[in-house]
Amino acid sequence: MSELNGLSFEEALRELESVVKSLEDGQGSLDNAIVAYEKGIKLKAFCEEKLAAAKLRIEQITAKPDGSISTSEFLS
Repeated sequence: MSELNGLSFEEALRELESVVKSLEDGQGSLDNAIVAYEKGIKLKAFCEEKLAAAKLRIEQITAKPDGSISTSEFLS
């Protein structure tokens, strides 16, 4: 996935949306569709990886009955 390094999540998502749209339109050759599909798979994996990393960084904020606030690791 080295060709995706340096992309932000938002940029990768826009590219993925573009790939999906082009595949849905059905224009172009079968070879181009296969290349686009493979790129889409890589973009999807990249976006999922970015989301998983972001999820690990999120802390859950909890208010205790006494009014104090604590943070803990986010668990889904």
